[in-house]
Amino acid sequence: MKNQCIAAISTAFGKGGIAVIRISGEGAIEVAGKMFRPAGKKKLTEISGGRAVYGKIYSEGRMIDDGIATVFRAPNSFTGEDTVEISCHGGVLLTERVLKTAFMCGAVQAQAGEFTQRAFLNGKIDLSGAEAVIGLIEAESEEKLNLCASHAAGVLKRRTEEIYGKVLHLLSSVYVGLDYPEEDLEEVSDEDFRASLESIYAELEKTASTYREGKAVAEGVRTVLLGKPNAGKSSLLNALLGENRAIVTDIPGTTRDVIEEKVNCGRIILRLADTAGIRQSGDAVEKIGIEKAIEKARESELMIAVFDVSRPLDGEDEKLISLIAGEMKAGKSVIAAINKSDSEERFTEDELLARFKAELGSENGFIKTVRISARDGNGVDDLKKACESLFADGYTDYASVAVVCNARQFSAVCAAKDAVSRALAAFDSGLGSDVCGMDLESALAALGEIDGRSVSEEVTSSIFHNFCVGK
Repeated sequence: MKNQCIAAISTAFGKGGIAVIRISGEGAIEVAGKMFRPAGKKKLTEISGGRAVYGKIYSEGRMIDDGIATVFRAPNSFTGEDTVEISCHGGVLLTERVLKTAFMCGAVQAQAGEFTQRAFLNGKIDLSGAEAVIGLIEAESEEKLNLCASHAAGVLKRRTEEIYGKVLHLLSSVYVGLDYPEEDLEEVSDEDFRASLESIYAELEKTASTYREGKAVAEGVRTVLLGKPNAGKSSLLNALLGENRAIVTDIPGTTRDVIEEKVNCGRIILRLADTAGIRQSGDAVEKIGIEKAIEKARESELMIAVFDVSRPLDGEDEKLISLIAGEMKAGKSVIAAINKSDSEERFTEDELLARFKAELGSENGFIKTVRISARDGNGVDDLKKACESLFADGYTDYASVAVVCNARQFSAVCAAKDAVSRALAAFDSGLGSDVCGMDLESALAALGEIDGRSVSEEVTSSIFHNFCVGK
């Protein structure tokens, strides 16, 4: 079944200048040859790989269009199989007719991501590279485009292979002495063995540390706007978006439900949620909105707390600070946006930080504060820079630095790091290097999951299911 000839429309659905129908698998060129006749003397099956030819497209014996057929012969194709891409005029009905003709000639409908999955199974692309293809298609920022392009070019794969090679070399040095004790082989000293373990652990830790930035660039940061009613949350959302997305009035409690949008924030993306003002309320609908706001705070990675400096800090602010402090103790990042800074100020920044310190019971230098005026946009750029600095502080050259960008990759790196940590602990407790070998084998297996050399079929199926049909 995996070699079966498959076909799908690989261009976006809708009317356009051209559309591309991709046919791949066993007998793909023969299938395409039944429906496409080159203008020259050669049949399509006689065309060499890497060539495009003009010709006519036929369905049930009638010419329905003219177009271009590009022939790729295995293994020199995207999938690693014989592949033909037929470019026809991009009418919706015409494109579907050409695809239907491919089915009539012997192909079957490709499943979501099946072309890329075959490329992975045939060794044309590794798993992190396949994930990068999705990212390239879905990229909403230049940074995500650059990051995914680096993965597609194999930057993460090469880094993984380097660490994998070092673990394998160390493991081999352990086992060769055990398997061939009678041979006069140079043994690895205890000092060198431990130094190698420490070096590998440090490399894994450094790679794992890139996930915070990689995730913020590739997937975005779950961010919530919090504040009491009329603090200016919705005005701030509109200012960040550069459009009037949320209704803004002087009536407290205008925002009842959660409004979610994506905001490009320098190098990162904020997956931003504007929420109802947090206060005591007898309104049943508003209470539901407040409960949702608290739920979003608990789900978030970044909280932007909006405080109205034109009003004194009161009990509602205290409740908000208490909620935020609780989440901060769980490791959440916080930026305090001091809004309406163009008005007469009724509290100082030091007073606000003192309230946080009282709740946290510790110094609060890790709370960033930014002065803004959401209505006229003053300070909004400073707020964006503050958000960016929390997750991508400084320039990273994705073309040369391997950055982990999704939970699957991060989990695999952490599993490898934990395995090496166990090996170090075992060695330091007096156990021999042969016992450490079991943990090193676990580290190899975890590293193999990143590029797919030891990943389960269930995981790969889940990844490729996220692709569109035709890719």
